[in-house]
Amino acid sequence: MNLQEYCQHDGVGLAQLVKAKKVAAKELARLFLTAVDKVNPRINAIIETYIDRVETLDENLIDGAFAGVPFLRKDLGAAEKGKRQEMGSRLTKGYVSTMDSFLTVRFNQAGLNLLGRTTTPEFGLAGTTESVLMGATRNPWNLEITTGGSSGGACAAVAAGILPLAHGSDGAGSIRMPASACGLVGLKPSRGRVTQGPESAERLSGMVQEFVVSRTVRDTAAMLDAVSKPAPGDPFIIMQPLRGYIQEVNAPAEKLRIAWTTRSWQPGTEVHSEVIRCIEDVVEGCEAMGHDVLEDSPVFDYEEYLRALCVLWGFGFDVRTDALAAIMGRHANEDTLEPVTMSDYQYAQSLTASDIMAAETALNRLRRNFGKFFEQYDVLLTPTLAQLPEPLGKYALTRTDVDFVGYFRLGDETCMYLPLFNVTGQPAITLPLGQSTSGLPIGAQFAARFGREDILIRLASGFEQAMPWRNRVPPVHASR
Repeated sequence: MNLQEYCQHDGVGLAQLVKAKKVAAKELARLFLTAVDKVNPRINAIIETYIDRVETLDENLIDGAFAGVPFLRKDLGAAEKGKRQEMGSRLTKGYVSTMDSFLTVRFNQAGLNLLGRTTTPEFGLAGTTESVLMGATRNPWNLEITTGGSSGGACAAVAAGILPLAHGSDGAGSIRMPASACGLVGLKPSRGRVTQGPESAERLSGMVQEFVVSRTVRDTAAMLDAVSKPAPGDPFIIMQPLRGYIQEVNAPAEKLRIAWTTRSWQPGTEVHSEVIRCIEDVVEGCEAMGHDVLEDSPVFDYEEYLRALCVLWGFGFDVRTDALAAIMGRHANEDTLEPVTMSDYQYAQSLTASDIMAAETALNRLRRNFGKFFEQYDVLLTPTLAQLPEPLGKYALTRTDVDFVGYFRLGDETCMYLPLFNVTGQPAITLPLGQSTSGLPIGAQFAARFGREDILIRLASGFEQAMPWRNRVPPVHASR
Protein backbone atom coordinates (compact mmCIF):
# COMPACT_ATOMS: atom_id res chain seq x y z
CA MET A 1 0.00 0.00 0.00
CA ASN A 2 1.30 3.47 -0.84
CA LEU A 3 0.43 6.76 0.81
CA GLN A 4 -2.19 7.70 -1.81
CA GLU A 5 -4.01 4.39 -1.29
CA TYR A 6 -3.79 4.76 2.49
CA CYS A 7 -5.45 8.18 2.31
CA GLN A 8 -8.39 6.86 0.27
CA HIS A 9 -9.70 4.54 2.99
CA ASP A 10 -11.73 5.29 6.06
CA GLY A 11 -10.98 3.53 9.35
CA VAL A 12 -13.41 0.65 8.83
CA GLY A 13 -11.97 0.10 5.36
CA LEU A 14 -8.38 -0.04 6.65
CA ALA A 15 -9.39 -2.46 9.41
CA GLN A 16 -11.06 -4.74 6.87
CA LEU A 17 -7.81 -4.86 4.90
CA VAL A 18 -5.86 -5.70 8.06
CA LYS A 19 -8.25 -8.50 8.98
CA ALA A 20 -8.05 -9.89 5.43
CA LYS A 21 -4.22 -9.75 5.73
CA LYS A 22 -4.02 -7.51 2.67
CA VAL A 23 -2.05 -4.99 4.68
CA ALA A 24 -0.26 -5.22 8.02
CA ALA A 25 -1.01 -2.94 10.95
CA LYS A 26 2.68 -2.09 11.15
CA GLU A 27 2.59 -0.95 7.50
CA LEU A 28 -0.33 1.36 8.29
CA ALA A 29 1.60 2.79 11.21
CA ARG A 30 4.61 3.47 9.00
CA LEU A 31 2.39 5.16 6.43
CA PHE A 32 0.94 7.27 9.23
CA LEU A 33 4.44 8.39 10.23
CA THR A 34 5.25 9.19 6.60
CA ALA A 35 2.10 11.32 6.41
CA VAL A 36 3.03 13.10 9.64
CA ASP A 37 6.48 13.94 8.31
CA LYS A 38 5.00 15.16 5.04
CA VAL A 39 2.29 17.54 6.24
CA ASN A 40 2.50 18.15 9.99
CA PRO A 41 5.34 20.70 9.71
CA ARG A 42 2.90 22.85 7.71
CA ILE A 43 -0.19 22.47 9.89
CA ASN A 44 1.21 21.85 13.40
CA ALA A 45 -1.57 19.45 14.40
CA ILE A 46 0.40 16.72 16.15
CA ILE A 47 2.42 17.33 19.33
CA GLU A 48 3.99 13.93 19.77
CA THR A 49 4.17 10.56 18.02
CA TYR A 50 4.87 7.26 19.76
CA ILE A 51 7.42 5.94 17.29
CA ASP A 52 8.43 3.11 19.64
CA ARG A 53 4.98 1.55 19.28
CA VAL A 54 5.36 1.12 15.54
CA GLU A 55 8.26 -1.30 15.48
CA THR A 56 7.15 -3.20 18.59
CA LEU A 57 3.59 -3.73 17.34
CA ASP A 58 2.47 -7.35 17.70
CA GLU A 59 0.27 -8.22 14.71
CA ASN A 60 -1.10 -11.25 16.56
CA LEU A 61 -2.82 -9.01 19.11
CA ILE A 62 -4.69 -6.93 16.54
CA ASP A 63 -8.47 -7.28 16.80
CA GLY A 64 -11.62 -5.15 16.89
CA ALA A 65 -13.71 -3.01 14.56
CA PHE A 66 -10.73 -0.71 13.92
CA ALA A 67 -8.01 -3.36 13.99
CA GLY A 68 -4.60 -1.79 13.40
CA VAL A 69 -5.89 1.67 12.42
CA PRO A 70 -3.61 4.57 13.45
CA PHE A 71 -5.21 6.89 16.00
CA LEU A 72 -4.42 10.06 17.95
CA ARG A 73 -5.68 11.33 21.29
CA LYS A 74 -6.50 14.97 21.83
CA ASP A 75 -4.18 16.47 24.45
CA LEU A 76 -7.18 16.97 26.73
CA GLY A 77 -9.78 14.55 28.06
CA ALA A 78 -9.23 10.82 27.64
CA ALA A 79 -5.89 10.04 29.29
CA GLU A 80 -3.33 7.29 28.86
CA LYS A 81 -1.27 6.14 31.83
CA GLY A 82 2.37 7.11 31.57
CA LYS A 83 1.83 9.49 28.64
CA ARG A 84 1.98 13.25 28.71
CA GLN A 85 -1.20 15.32 28.69
CA GLU A 86 -0.29 19.00 28.78
CA MET A 87 -3.72 20.47 27.92
CA GLY A 88 -2.19 23.20 25.79
CA SER A 89 -0.93 25.10 28.83
CA ARG A 90 2.43 26.24 30.15
CA LEU A 91 1.01 25.58 33.61
CA THR A 92 0.82 21.84 32.91
CA LYS A 93 3.78 21.44 30.57
CA GLY A 94 5.27 18.00 31.23
CA TYR A 95 2.21 16.62 33.07
CA VAL A 96 2.03 12.82 32.86
CA SER A 97 -1.26 10.93 33.29
CA THR A 98 -1.41 8.42 36.14
CA MET A 99 -4.28 6.29 34.83
CA ASP A 100 -6.08 5.16 31.70
CA SER A 101 -9.49 6.71 31.07
CA PHE A 102 -12.24 4.21 30.36
CA LEU A 103 -12.54 5.77 26.91
CA THR A 104 -8.86 5.13 26.20
CA VAL A 105 -9.41 1.50 27.18
CA ARG A 106 -12.36 1.36 24.75
CA PHE A 107 -10.20 2.80 21.97
CA ASN A 108 -7.65 0.06 22.58
CA GLN A 109 -10.34 -2.61 22.70
CA ALA A 110 -11.60 -1.39 19.31
CA GLY A 111 -8.18 -2.26 17.90
CA LEU A 112 -6.97 1.28 17.35
CA ASN A 113 -3.22 1.84 17.39
CA LEU A 114 -2.72 4.89 19.63
CA LEU A 115 0.24 6.69 18.13
CA GLY A 116 0.34 10.18 19.60
CA ARG A 117 -1.33 13.43 20.71
CA THR A 118 -2.97 16.33 18.88
CA THR A 119 -2.97 20.02 19.74
CA THR A 120 -5.60 21.85 21.74
CA PRO A 121 -5.86 25.45 23.00
CA GLU A 122 -5.20 26.08 26.67
CA PHE A 123 -7.57 23.83 28.65
CA GLY A 124 -9.86 23.63 25.59
CA LEU A 125 -11.20 27.14 26.22
CA ALA A 126 -10.77 28.64 22.74
CA GLY A 127 -12.69 28.61 19.49
CA THR A 128 -9.36 28.23 17.72
CA THR A 129 -6.45 25.85 18.24
CA GLU A 130 -3.68 28.27 19.15
CA SER A 131 -1.60 28.37 22.32
CA VAL A 132 1.53 29.98 23.65
CA LEU A 133 2.80 26.48 24.49
CA MET A 134 2.30 24.84 21.10
CA GLY A 135 1.76 27.66 18.61
CA ALA A 136 -0.98 27.83 15.98
CA THR A 137 -2.55 24.82 14.30
CA ARG A 138 -3.31 25.68 10.68
CA ASN A 139 -6.24 24.65 8.52
CA PRO A 140 -5.28 22.37 5.60
CA TRP A 141 -7.79 24.24 3.41
CA ASN A 142 -6.01 27.57 4.00
CA LEU A 143 -2.96 27.86 6.23
CA GLU A 144 -3.90 31.36 7.37
CA ILE A 145 -7.34 30.25 8.57
CA THR A 146 -8.29 28.80 11.95
CA THR A 147 -9.15 25.12 12.34
CA GLY A 148 -11.64 26.04 15.03
CA GLY A 149 -11.30 24.70 18.54
CA SER A 150 -10.77 22.99 20.70
CA SER A 151 -10.32 19.70 18.80
CA GLY A 152 -8.56 21.57 16.00
CA GLY A 153 -5.43 19.43 16.01
CA ALA A 154 -7.49 16.28 15.57
CA CYS A 155 -9.52 17.81 12.76
CA ALA A 156 -6.52 19.24 10.92
CA ALA A 157 -4.75 15.86 11.05
CA VAL A 158 -7.78 13.97 9.73
CA ALA A 159 -8.57 16.55 7.04
CA ALA A 160 -4.95 16.44 5.87
CA GLY A 161 -5.09 12.68 5.37
CA ILE A 162 -2.71 11.75 8.19
CA LEU A 163 -5.27 9.32 9.59
CA PRO A 164 -8.97 8.57 9.03
CA LEU A 165 -10.33 9.51 12.46
CA ALA A 166 -9.12 10.95 15.77
CA HIS A 167 -10.26 11.60 19.33
CA GLY A 168 -12.03 14.86 20.18
CA SER A 169 -14.18 16.37 22.92
CA ASP A 170 -17.06 18.82 22.90
CA GLY A 171 -18.09 21.08 25.80
CA ALA A 172 -19.41 24.01 23.75
CA GLY A 173 -18.98 22.85 20.16
CA SER A 174 -15.36 21.66 20.30
CA ILE A 175 -15.95 18.66 18.02
CA ARG A 176 -18.49 20.25 15.69
CA MET A 177 -16.78 23.63 15.25
CA PRO A 178 -13.41 22.32 13.95
CA ALA A 179 -15.09 19.49 12.04
CA SER A 180 -17.07 22.11 10.13
CA ALA A 181 -14.03 24.34 9.58
CA CYS A 182 -11.99 21.38 8.29
CA GLY A 183 -14.69 19.63 6.23
CA LEU A 184 -15.32 16.56 8.42
CA VAL A 185 -18.07 14.59 10.13
CA GLY A 186 -18.35 15.56 13.79
CA LEU A 187 -20.87 14.03 16.18
CA LYS A 188 -21.45 15.22 19.72
CA PRO A 189 -23.23 12.28 21.36
CA SER A 190 -26.04 12.59 23.88
CA ARG A 191 -25.19 13.39 27.47
CA GLY A 192 -24.00 10.18 29.12
CA ARG A 193 -23.56 8.22 25.89
CA VAL A 194 -19.77 7.99 26.31
CA THR A 195 -18.35 7.38 29.78
CA GLN A 196 -16.02 9.95 31.34
CA GLY A 197 -14.76 7.62 34.06
CA PRO A 198 -12.94 6.89 36.16
CA GLU A 199 -11.66 10.46 36.61
CA SER A 200 -15.08 12.13 36.37
CA ALA A 201 -18.77 11.41 36.60
CA GLU A 202 -19.53 14.30 34.28
CA ARG A 203 -17.63 17.42 33.28
CA LEU A 204 -18.98 20.97 33.19
CA SER A 205 -22.36 19.99 34.63
CA GLY A 206 -22.83 17.37 31.92
CA MET A 207 -22.00 19.64 28.99
CA VAL A 208 -18.85 17.76 27.89
CA GLN A 209 -18.97 14.71 25.67
CA GLU A 210 -15.93 12.95 24.21
CA PHE A 211 -15.93 11.10 20.91
CA VAL A 212 -14.14 11.31 17.54
CA VAL A 213 -13.98 13.28 14.31
CA SER A 214 -13.95 11.35 11.03
CA ARG A 215 -14.29 11.57 7.27
CA THR A 216 -17.22 9.13 6.93
CA VAL A 217 -20.52 8.41 8.60
CA ARG A 218 -19.57 4.72 8.65
CA ASP A 219 -16.55 5.41 10.88
CA THR A 220 -18.68 7.59 13.16
CA ALA A 221 -21.31 4.86 13.55
CA ALA A 222 -18.81 2.04 14.08
CA MET A 223 -16.93 4.06 16.67
CA LEU A 224 -20.14 4.88 18.52
CA ASP A 225 -20.80 1.15 18.75
CA ALA A 226 -17.28 0.61 20.07
CA VAL A 227 -17.20 3.21 22.85
CA SER A 228 -20.77 3.93 23.96
CA LYS A 229 -21.17 1.12 26.48
CA PRO A 230 -21.96 2.05 30.10
CA ALA A 231 -19.10 1.74 32.61
CA PRO A 232 -19.16 0.80 36.31
CA GLY A 233 -19.99 3.81 38.45
CA ASP A 234 -21.44 6.00 35.70
CA PRO A 235 -23.98 8.36 37.32
CA PHE A 236 -26.79 7.20 35.04
CA ILE A 237 -27.30 4.77 32.16
CA ILE A 238 -28.63 6.39 29.03
CA MET A 239 -31.21 4.63 26.84
CA GLN A 240 -29.45 2.06 24.65
CA PRO A 241 -30.09 1.64 20.89
CA LEU A 242 -32.24 -1.23 19.64
CA ARG A 243 -29.49 -2.27 17.24
CA GLY A 244 -25.91 -1.33 16.40
CA TYR A 245 -25.35 2.14 15.00
CA ILE A 246 -23.42 0.64 12.10
CA GLN A 247 -26.71 -0.94 11.00
CA GLU A 248 -28.19 2.54 10.61
CA VAL A 249 -25.69 3.43 7.88
CA ASN A 250 -27.54 3.39 4.54
CA ALA A 251 -30.65 2.02 6.27
CA PRO A 252 -33.98 3.29 4.92
CA ALA A 253 -34.88 6.49 6.75
CA GLU A 254 -38.39 7.01 8.05
CA LYS A 255 -40.16 10.22 7.11
CA LEU A 256 -38.95 12.87 9.53
CA ARG A 257 -40.39 16.18 10.62
CA ILE A 258 -37.46 18.58 10.27
CA ALA A 259 -37.33 22.20 11.40
CA TRP A 260 -34.66 24.45 9.95
CA THR A 261 -33.38 27.93 10.65
CA THR A 262 -30.70 30.37 9.62
CA ARG A 263 -32.02 33.01 12.01
CA SER A 264 -29.24 34.38 14.18
CA TRP A 265 -29.49 33.27 17.81
CA GLN A 266 -27.19 36.09 18.90
CA PRO A 267 -28.86 39.52 18.63
CA GLY A 268 -26.92 41.87 16.40
CA THR A 269 -25.04 39.16 14.49
CA GLU A 270 -25.77 38.28 10.87
CA VAL A 271 -25.24 34.79 9.44
CA HIS A 272 -22.90 34.74 6.43
CA SER A 273 -24.76 34.68 3.08
CA GLU A 274 -22.81 31.65 1.80
CA VAL A 275 -23.68 29.73 4.96
CA ILE A 276 -27.37 30.58 4.46
CA ARG A 277 -27.19 29.41 0.86
CA CYS A 278 -25.66 26.09 1.96
CA ILE A 279 -28.44 25.46 4.49
CA GLU A 280 -31.07 26.27 1.89
CA ASP A 281 -29.47 23.64 -0.39
CA VAL A 282 -29.62 21.13 2.47
CA VAL A 283 -33.29 21.97 3.04
CA GLU A 284 -33.93 21.10 -0.60
CA GLY A 285 -32.07 17.85 -0.02
CA CYS A 286 -34.30 17.04 2.96
CA GLU A 287 -37.38 17.66 0.86
CA ALA A 288 -36.02 15.50 -1.96
CA MET A 289 -35.61 12.65 0.55
CA GLY A 290 -39.30 12.93 1.37
CA HIS A 291 -39.08 14.59 4.79
CA ASP A 292 -41.53 17.21 6.04
CA VAL A 293 -39.53 20.43 6.35
CA LEU A 294 -40.63 23.64 8.04
CA GLU A 295 -38.75 26.84 8.83
CA ASP A 296 -38.89 27.23 12.60
CA SER A 297 -36.59 27.87 15.56
CA PRO A 298 -36.58 27.71 19.34
CA VAL A 299 -36.89 31.15 20.94
CA PHE A 300 -34.94 31.96 24.10
CA ASP A 301 -33.39 34.81 26.07
CA TYR A 302 -29.84 34.97 24.70
CA GLU A 303 -28.42 37.23 27.42
CA GLU A 304 -29.77 35.05 30.21
CA TYR A 305 -28.40 31.97 28.47
CA LEU A 306 -24.94 33.54 27.93
CA ARG A 307 -24.61 34.57 31.56
CA ALA A 308 -25.65 31.13 32.79
CA LEU A 309 -23.35 29.33 30.37
CA CYS A 310 -20.35 31.38 31.49
CA VAL A 311 -21.15 30.71 35.15
CA LEU A 312 -21.20 26.94 34.65
CA TRP A 313 -18.08 27.03 32.48
CA GLY A 314 -16.31 29.14 35.11
CA PHE A 315 -17.55 27.31 38.20
CA GLY A 316 -14.69 25.34 39.75
CA PHE A 317 -12.12 26.36 37.16
CA ASP A 318 -9.99 28.05 39.82
CA VAL A 319 -10.07 24.95 42.03
CA ARG A 320 -9.10 22.60 39.19
CA THR A 321 -6.38 24.97 38.02
CA ASP A 322 -4.92 25.33 41.51
CA ALA A 323 -4.87 21.55 41.90
CA LEU A 324 -2.93 21.14 38.65
CA ALA A 325 -0.58 23.97 39.64
CA ALA A 326 0.17 22.22 42.93
CA ILE A 327 0.97 18.97 41.13
CA MET A 328 3.34 20.78 38.79
CA GLY A 329 4.91 22.94 41.51
CA ARG A 330 3.82 26.11 39.74
CA HIS A 331 1.41 28.97 40.32
CA ALA A 332 -1.58 30.14 38.29
CA ASN A 333 -0.58 33.60 37.10
CA GLU A 334 0.17 35.68 34.02
CA ASP A 335 3.38 33.70 33.43
CA THR A 336 1.61 30.34 33.23
CA LEU A 337 -1.86 31.21 31.89
CA GLU A 338 -2.90 33.10 28.76
CA PRO A 339 -4.85 36.36 29.29
CA VAL A 340 -8.37 35.05 28.61
CA THR A 341 -7.66 31.93 30.66
CA MET A 342 -6.45 34.15 33.51
CA SER A 343 -9.70 36.12 33.22
CA ASP A 344 -11.63 32.83 33.51
CA TYR A 345 -9.61 31.95 36.63
CA GLN A 346 -10.43 35.32 38.23
CA TYR A 347 -14.06 35.10 37.14
CA ALA A 348 -14.33 31.68 38.78
CA GLN A 349 -13.00 33.09 42.04
CA SER A 350 -15.74 35.73 42.03
CA LEU A 351 -18.67 33.31 41.68
CA THR A 352 -21.07 32.71 44.57
CA ALA A 353 -23.53 29.95 45.41
CA SER A 354 -26.32 32.29 44.33
CA ASP A 355 -24.69 32.65 40.91
CA ILE A 356 -24.60 28.88 40.50
CA MET A 357 -28.23 28.42 41.55
CA ALA A 358 -29.40 31.21 39.23
CA ALA A 359 -27.46 29.71 36.32
CA GLU A 360 -28.87 26.23 36.92
CA THR A 361 -32.40 27.68 37.04
CA ALA A 362 -31.89 29.60 33.79
CA LEU A 363 -30.45 26.60 31.94
CA ASN A 364 -33.20 24.33 33.22
CA ARG A 365 -35.69 26.80 31.76
CA LEU A 366 -33.80 26.67 28.45
CA ARG A 367 -33.78 22.84 28.43
CA ARG A 368 -37.52 22.73 29.01
CA ASN A 369 -37.99 25.24 26.21
CA PHE A 370 -35.97 23.14 23.76
CA GLY A 371 -37.69 19.97 24.96
CA LYS A 372 -41.06 21.45 24.14
CA PHE A 373 -39.80 22.51 20.70
CA PHE A 374 -38.60 18.98 19.96
CA GLU A 375 -42.01 17.55 20.80
CA GLN A 376 -43.01 19.00 17.42
CA TYR A 377 -39.94 17.94 15.43
CA ASP A 378 -37.61 14.96 15.09
CA VAL A 379 -34.64 17.05 13.94
CA LEU A 380 -33.52 20.68 13.84
CA LEU A 381 -31.23 21.79 10.99
CA THR A 382 -28.99 24.84 11.55
CA PRO A 383 -25.68 26.10 10.26
CA THR A 384 -22.79 24.60 12.19
CA LEU A 385 -20.85 27.86 12.05
CA ALA A 386 -22.59 31.16 11.39
CA GLN A 387 -19.50 32.50 9.60
CA LEU A 388 -16.87 31.05 7.30
CA PRO A 389 -13.68 29.93 9.08
CA GLU A 390 -11.81 33.08 10.06
CA PRO A 391 -8.15 34.15 10.16
CA LEU A 392 -5.84 32.90 12.88
CA GLY A 393 -5.58 35.18 15.87
CA LYS A 394 -9.17 36.39 16.11
CA TYR A 395 -10.14 33.88 18.80
CA ALA A 396 -6.71 33.43 20.44
CA LEU A 397 -6.65 33.35 24.23
CA THR A 398 -3.78 35.85 24.13
CA ARG A 399 -6.23 38.67 23.42
CA THR A 400 -6.18 41.36 26.10
CA ASP A 401 -9.15 43.42 24.87
CA VAL A 402 -11.86 41.02 26.07
CA ASP A 403 -12.55 39.34 29.40
CA PHE A 404 -13.86 35.78 29.81
CA VAL A 405 -17.54 36.64 29.28
CA GLY A 406 -16.68 38.97 26.40
CA TYR A 407 -14.67 36.19 24.82
CA PHE A 408 -17.68 33.84 24.91
CA ARG A 409 -19.81 36.56 23.33
CA LEU A 410 -17.19 37.08 20.63
CA GLY A 411 -17.04 33.36 19.91
CA ASP A 412 -20.80 33.16 19.56
CA GLU A 413 -20.58 35.34 16.46
CA THR A 414 -19.40 32.13 14.81
CA CYS A 415 -20.52 29.24 17.03
CA MET A 416 -23.89 30.45 18.35
CA TYR A 417 -25.68 27.26 17.24
CA LEU A 418 -23.38 24.87 19.11
CA PRO A 419 -23.30 25.24 22.94
CA LEU A 420 -27.08 25.08 23.26
CA PHE A 421 -26.97 21.33 22.58
CA ASN A 422 -24.26 20.84 25.19
CA VAL A 423 -26.69 22.44 27.64
CA THR A 424 -29.68 20.33 26.56
CA GLY A 425 -27.61 17.15 26.24
CA GLN A 426 -29.06 16.35 22.82
CA PRO A 427 -27.00 14.65 20.09
CA ALA A 428 -25.88 16.90 17.25
CA ILE A 429 -23.84 16.17 14.14
CA THR A 430 -22.13 18.38 11.59
CA LEU A 431 -21.73 17.26 7.99
CA PRO A 432 -19.52 18.93 5.33
CA LEU A 433 -22.35 19.67 2.92
CA GLY A 434 -21.16 22.97 1.45
CA GLN A 435 -18.16 24.89 0.20
CA SER A 436 -17.61 28.61 -0.10
CA THR A 437 -16.60 30.38 -3.30
CA SER A 438 -13.12 30.67 -1.75
CA GLY A 439 -12.99 26.89 -1.26
CA LEU A 440 -13.57 26.70 2.50
CA PRO A 441 -15.80 23.96 3.96
CA ILE A 442 -19.28 24.81 5.25
CA GLY A 443 -20.96 22.50 7.73
CA ALA A 444 -24.64 21.81 8.34
CA GLN A 445 -25.70 20.78 11.85
CA PHE A 446 -28.53 18.35 12.60
CA ALA A 447 -29.72 17.99 16.21
CA ALA A 448 -32.12 15.25 17.31
CA ARG A 449 -34.12 14.44 20.41
CA PHE A 450 -32.16 13.17 23.42
CA GLY A 451 -30.75 9.68 22.87
CA ARG A 452 -31.62 9.50 19.16
CA GLU A 453 -28.20 9.20 17.55
CA ASP A 454 -29.77 6.49 15.37
CA ILE A 455 -31.87 9.10 13.58
CA LEU A 456 -28.80 11.28 12.98
CA ILE A 457 -26.76 8.37 11.59
CA ARG A 458 -29.52 7.39 9.14
CA LEU A 459 -30.05 10.97 8.03
CA ALA A 460 -26.31 11.63 7.73
CA SER A 461 -25.68 8.52 5.64
CA GLY A 462 -28.47 9.62 3.30
CA PHE A 463 -26.74 12.96 2.79
CA GLU A 464 -23.39 11.23 2.35
CA GLN A 465 -24.91 9.63 -0.76
CA ALA A 466 -27.01 12.59 -1.92
CA MET A 467 -24.41 15.34 -1.36
CA PRO A 468 -21.09 13.41 -1.21
CA TRP A 469 -17.95 15.01 0.17
CA ARG A 470 -15.35 12.21 0.03
CA ASN A 471 -13.63 13.53 -3.11
CA ARG A 472 -12.95 16.98 -1.66
CA VAL A 473 -9.28 17.14 -0.70
CA PRO A 474 -7.66 20.24 0.85
CA PRO A 475 -4.55 21.80 -0.72
CA VAL A 476 -2.40 20.50 2.16
CA HIS A 477 -2.88 16.74 2.11
CA ALA A 478 -0.73 13.66 2.53
CA SER A 479 -1.83 12.28 -0.85
CA ARG A 480 -0.61 15.32 -2.78
